[in-house]
Amino acid sequence: MPCMLHDPTQKYIPYTPLKLENRQWPTKTFTKAPVWLSTDLRDGNQALANPMTIEQKTTFFELLVECGYKEIEIAYPAASDTDFGFVRGLIEQKLVPDDVWIQVLTPAREDLIRRTVDSVAGCKQAIIHMYNATSPLFRGVVFKNSKEETIDLAVKHTKIVRRLTEECTQKYGTQFRYEYSPETFTQTEPEFAVEICDAVKAAWGKAGSDHLSKIIFNLPATVEIAPPNHFADQVEYFHTHISERQNILISLHPHNDRGSGIAAAELGMLAGADRVEGCLFGNGERTGNVDLVNLALNLYTQGISPNVDFSDLQHVIDVVTQCNDLPVHPRHPYAGELVFTAFSGSHQDAIKKGFEEQGKRHALAREQGGKEIWEMPYLPIDPADLGQNYEAVIRVNSQSGKGGIAYLVKQHLHLDLPRKMQIAFYQVVQTISDREAREMTVEDITTAFRETYRFGGGKYEGRLALRSFKISSAPSADSSAEEAEDIRQFDGTISVDGVLRVIRGDGNGPISALLNALRTHLNVDLALREYTEHSIDTQADLQNSRAASYIELVPADDRKSTRSWWGVGVDRDIAGSGLRAVLSAVNTHIGDRALPELKLSLGFDARSGQSDIASAILNSLGLELPRRLQTAFFEVVQRAARNYGNEISYDALTVLFKETYGYDSPEGRVALRSFELERIAGSGIRLSGAFVFDGREKRAQGQGNGPLSAALACLHQAIQGTLTIREYSEHALGEGTEVGAASYVELVYDVVENGKPRKTTGWGVVVDTDIAASGLHAVMTAASRVDVVWK
Repeated sequence: MPCMLHDPTQKYIPYTPLKLENRQWPTKTFTKAPVWLSTDLRDGNQALANPMTIEQKTTFFELLVECGYKEIEIAYPAASDTDFGFVRGLIEQKLVPDDVWIQVLTPAREDLIRRTVDSVAGCKQAIIHMYNATSPLFRGVVFKNSKEETIDLAVKHTKIVRRLTEECTQKYGTQFRYEYSPETFTQTEPEFAVEICDAVKAAWGKAGSDHLSKIIFNLPATVEIAPPNHFADQVEYFHTHISERQNILISLHPHNDRGSGIAAAELGMLAGADRVEGCLFGNGERTGNVDLVNLALNLYTQGISPNVDFSDLQHVIDVVTQCNDLPVHPRHPYAGELVFTAFSGSHQDAIKKGFEEQGKRHALAREQGGKEIWEMPYLPIDPADLGQNYEAVIRVNSQSGKGGIAYLVKQHLHLDLPRKMQIAFYQVVQTISDREAREMTVEDITTAFRETYRFGGGKYEGRLALRSFKISSAPSADSSAEEAEDIRQFDGTISVDGVLRVIRGDGNGPISALLNALRTHLNVDLALREYTEHSIDTQADLQNSRAASYIELVPADDRKSTRSWWGVGVDRDIAGSGLRAVLSAVNTHIGDRALPELKLSLGFDARSGQSDIASAILNSLGLELPRRLQTAFFEVVQRAARNYGNEISYDALTVLFKETYGYDSPEGRVALRSFELERIAGSGIRLSGAFVFDGREKRAQGQGNGPLSAALACLHQAIQGTLTIREYSEHALGEGTEVGAASYVELVYDVVENGKPRKTTGWGVVVDTDIAASGLHAVMTAASRVDVVWK
């Protein structure tokens, strides 16, 4: 079985280095892009197992023009009728822009040169590219020619090219330039390469110093046989020894046999080359030609314009792969699917921090009018410059870290997780990744986040979900203490396993008040250990900015516990985001364990709490009772329950509420049949309406600072004493097109009756499709229940 030799010197000999005195290329740097020549349609095409069709070559040519290439080698016209026909098709269909030079290749043979010139007759401008092999191996083995015979061949056929192109120019007006390649340059003696090119230049006889008249000498690494520094030495030797250097464009055509085609081209440019020939993504025979995309973007990342445009690199990839039927490797520089991707945890963490720091630098630069410089760990180019997004910058597998996962959550959910929460969620993702034994997609990660923290509502909603809440202040019970702070009262509606529950709690802030409510009503006893927040800005609409809150909860009796539960909440209101974060963490904490039920079917006895009664009304009528109304109705329920053996059924409870507050009932002693509201400049609101006062219809008009106070002004025209509003609240009711408004009004009535002062209170609860109407009718309903004295 063949194997590698232990001593390869028995079979292979190393390259012979050049002895250059005082070589200059190592100290030079890039300052501008070279002239580019794409040879995809010629050299690239001949390397394909299935050469391109005319349609594919035309599509490819249009892509090259779109990218900005001004010199394109399109065919070897003498090789086949297909290539000849393609060249004629481009010309006759006028597909070649006026600023583009098409180049055609021919060997040093008169009949083939003649057909090549014929192929471009009539185009505006063309480059004839002639070659013959010059290395000792080809001279001695393939052609059996001496150096002199090789030079004679090149000179003779250069003169033929000149004669035929001049005839074509005279007949068709086509402008020509000439390119000559000493084929197998890298294996040719440097001094002989200079000698044959000098002879060709003399035979051409038209080389001048302006760009379009310069003769092009292409120095191909037909087979890459040495390190790139050796190629640079060869190019520098040619650059410094060729005569009339000012009349010459040195062009390079590196191949990639040793895998150093890019390096060879770049060092060759430093060594004096003016032009580079290659293919998009490096297609070509054996290991390929030099990659023009790679070279151009290398310059771009150094702040040098490459004079070609890859702003939509994916489009370029799509066209090239379709035409060549060759994939772009996932690790191909700039263009590969994975080149902007980090799987490693340390890489991901560095990129995440890089984006955060760069965001700050760029913001400062914008303020100061400076440059927004791209400087990012592991990313030498901004993917956005190539039309790519940041979705694939970080991808997650079993080797990934918390930083990368946090980056993806921030990019796709706009959540900047605190470090401890990053660690907690990282463990979740790692468990899934280990179980699945595959890469985690962005969708996998965001879905895992939503499911873990019950984030986003809908199918991700947890067992506990916030429906509505109110935070109010109340004096502290310890009013004697110095600088006693008000307590915060939480009154809210939450869904508990699909059943609406009203819960109440007190604390020194909204979060502690909710935790108190959960402890009281659901036996969930947790305490806050960590809380952070940040804004989620919508720059296009700052009014829709939201707040994100992150909360870590621990057992209330063990603040140093190693067990904790994280939650996240987002809301336009900062208090709301914190409350949602609490429920997010609590959902994780409770898991599947049973929670205290609201046993609606068993009725209520005197031991039932205000919140239980309020929850029943919420579920039966959809009404979120204010706390004072909860208290008032609870007293009504207790009295009624005593008349029924300390129990009252669910249905009886609903009927009792309706009867007590005239809810959904016919008009009471005070009613409003119709009304009009008018805003008076500087004087508030005027209400004009048709009222019912103790069964009698009457029109009245009143004015106040709002609709409700204007309604009281109307009532005061018909009653003795005064009515004042102690409490008013409202909320939306229903969904979609069926949305209405529920209003709650508590009135206080003060009157002197039979020489004695009397004060009574009454509630009105009304639902209407119009918020103003619901409030006004609630005032009327409340007034019907305070036993007014008519004038």
